[in-house]
Amino acid sequence: MSSAQGFKQAPHKLLVIPGPIEVSDEVLYANAHPSMSHVSPDFIPVFGDCIRMMRTVVDTAQGQPFLIAGSGTLGWDQVAANLIEPGENALVLHSGYFGDSFADCLETYGANVDQLKAEIGAAVSQEAIESALKAKKYKLLTFTHVDTSTAVLSNAKAIAETVRRVSPDTLVALDGVCSVASEEIHMDAWDIDIILTASQKGLGVPPGLSILVASNRAMQVFNSRKTRVTSYYGSWKKWLPIMKAYESGNPAYFATPPVNLIYAFHTSLSKITQSTPSLADRYKLHREASQRVKAAATELGLKQLPIESDFAANGMTALYYPEGLGAADILPRLVKKGIVVAGGLHTAIKDKYFRIGHMGITAVEESRGDVETVIKALKEALAEART
Repeated sequence: MSSAQGFKQAPHKLLVIPGPIEVSDEVLYANAHPSMSHVSPDFIPVFGDCIRMMRTVVDTAQGQPFLIAGSGTLGWDQVAANLIEPGENALVLHSGYFGDSFADCLETYGANVDQLKAEIGAAVSQEAIESALKAKKYKLLTFTHVDTSTAVLSNAKAIAETVRRVSPDTLVALDGVCSVASEEIHMDAWDIDIILTASQKGLGVPPGLSILVASNRAMQVFNSRKTRVTSYYGSWKKWLPIMKAYESGNPAYFATPPVNLIYAFHTSLSKITQSTPSLADRYKLHREASQRVKAAATELGLKQLPIESDFAANGMTALYYPEGLGAADILPRLVKKGIVVAGGLHTAIKDKYFRIGHMGITAVEESRGDVETVIKALKEALAEART
C-alpha cells in the first residue's frame, strides 16, 4: 500500500497501560516506511523537523533537543554522564519507584545523592525542598513529573520556582517520560533545565526513542566540565554535532538513528504541533478523560493511590483493588474483555493496586470511545469478581 489512506492496523486488545500506549494508524503506517539511509536527502529534513517540533511540545525557544535511539532510561544516563562530575551533589525528589531508579543511575556515574521521599501517594512538599536546598549545595535536583508507579503528579512549576529562589544555580531536571504531551509543560516559562522523555507514552509512538531537551543553562554547565564525560554512547560531545547538523539540513554520523521510528515520530509530532486539537486543547482533553475515569472509579468504590486530587496525574490512574479482591480477580477478566491494564509497580504495595493509562489518542480522539470502553469493562469485571 503506497498511502496511509485505507491502512488499518490489525485488530488487537485495547492497550491502556501507562505506556506503551495505543498508536494511531497514521503513525504505525509511517513506521513501515521503506528502509532508508540515515544520511539520505529525504530523511535529513524529517529528522530536522522532529528536533524543531520537540521544542514546541515542551514550549521552549532555545532548548537543545537530543533524539537518540534508546528507552526513556537513557535520559537518566544523559543527565548523569553529561551534567554531573564525580563527587558532586544531586538531590532526587522521590514520589515513587522511578525516584529510586534515577538516584541509582546518578550514583552509578559518581554523584553523591540525597533523596527526599514523599509518603506513598504524595509528592515532596515545597517546604522540604527549600529546607534541603538551604542545608546543602546541590549541582542538580531531579523529580519525576508523573511517577508511573504511583500516578503521582508533581508540581513542576512550583518546584522550579523554589529552586530558583533558594539555590538559583542548581539545575532542575524533569523526568517527563510519563508526562510529556499529556501534562501541561512550559520549559522556558517555568525555567526547567532538562526535560527527558520517551516515544511510547504521551507522544504516541512505538518504543525506542530517548528524547531530551536541555536549556541554555544546562548546556553551559556541560560545556564548562572539568572532567571527561563518563559515557560514550550517551555523550553530548558525540550527539550535539549530530543534532546541529540535521537541524541545519546536513547529514552527520555518530551512531545510526532509528530511521523508521523517526518517520513515525514525525507523523505524531506533526499532528500534535500543527493540527487540531491544539496543545492546550490536548491537555484539556487529557484532564477530561482523566476525570471520567476517576469519577467512574469512585462510583465503583475504588480508591485512588494519590492521596489528594492535586497529586493525581491526568494521563493515568492508579487504583487500589477493592477489599477482598486482587489482581487475579480483575486483570484476567479485563483481558477477556479485550482490555490490557497494568498491575502495580511500587515495591511496597505492588500487589494492592493496578494502573490504567489514558494518554495520546485514547484521551484525545474521543470518537474512538476508548475511555468509555475501559469504564464499561471495569464495571463488568468488578461485578463478575464480586459475585
